[in-house]
Amino acid sequence: MNDASLLGTDAAAALLKAAAAGGHTIAPLRDRLRHADQDGAYSVQEANTRAWLAEGRRLVGRKIGLTSLAVQAQLGVDQPDFGMLFADMAVGDGEPVALGRLIQPKVEAEVALVIGRDLTHERHTYADLIRATEYVLPAIEIVDSRIENWNIRFVDTVADNASSGLFVLGGQPRRLQDVDLTACAMEMRRGEEVVSRGNGRACLGSPLNAAVWLADVMVRCGRPLLAGDIVLTGALGPMVSVRPGERFDVSVEGLGQVSALFA
Repeated sequence: MNDASLLGTDAAAALLKAAAAGGHTIAPLRDRLRHADQDGAYSVQEANTRAWLAEGRRLVGRKIGLTSLAVQAQLGVDQPDFGMLFADMAVGDGEPVALGRLIQPKVEAEVALVIGRDLTHERHTYADLIRATEYVLPAIEIVDSRIENWNIRFVDTVADNASSGLFVLGGQPRRLQDVDLTACAMEMRRGEEVVSRGNGRACLGSPLNAAVWLADVMVRCGRPLLAGDIVLTGALGPMVSVRPGERFDVSVEGLGQVSALFA
C-alpha cells in the first residue's frame, strides 16, 4: 500500500466513529494507518475523544487495558494502554444490557477506583494514589471492538478507545485501607459455572501499580485524572465472551459483588 492510500488520523477516527454508531466492524487499522505507531494510534483515539466531547458526551474516567504481562507479550508491547470512559457507558449493577448496544462483547472483572482529588504531578507515588482514592468498587468492564473478529494488535485497540464498550460498578463502596488490592481473590460466574478466576496480582502486580502508571501518563497527555474520575484498573482474570440471555456475577474479596445481565 503506497503512502498516498494510507489513512490519516481524521480518516481513521471517522471510520471507527461510524462503526461505533452503526454497530458494525471494520478491517484492522494497523496496516492502513499513515502513522501506525503508538503516537499515531493515540492521535486517532484523541480525535474521537474531542469529537464526542463536542457532541456533548461527558468524560467520567479512564480504563486501563493490557495489564496482563502475557497479553502484552502477545501484542508485542511492554506497557498497558488506556481509553476514555463516558457517562453513557455506565450501566447499573444488574441492569439488563441490550446487546444491540454492542458488537462483539466480552466481560472481565476489575477493581474500580473513584478519585477524590486531582492528580496533576509529573510523577505520582503509591502514597499519592492512596491519598487521592476516595473509595474502591468491584466492576465489570464490558469490552467491545469495532475491529472485525477481534483481530487486534496494539495500534488497533488503542485507536479504538482501548476496545471500550460499557462498564458496571458495584454499589457498596469500600475504603482503600480496608482492602488488600494485591491479594484480593476474584471469581466470575455465568450462572452456576465459574468462568474466570484471578486476583489483584494479575493486574501489573497490583491495581495500584496500574493506577500510578495511568496518573503519570494522563498528565503527559494533557488529560490528568481529576476529582470524581472513575478508573478501571485492569482485568483480574481472563475475559469471557457474551451470549444473549447470560448473567455474570463477579465477587471480589473485600469488595463484594457486581453483576451484568445481557438481554
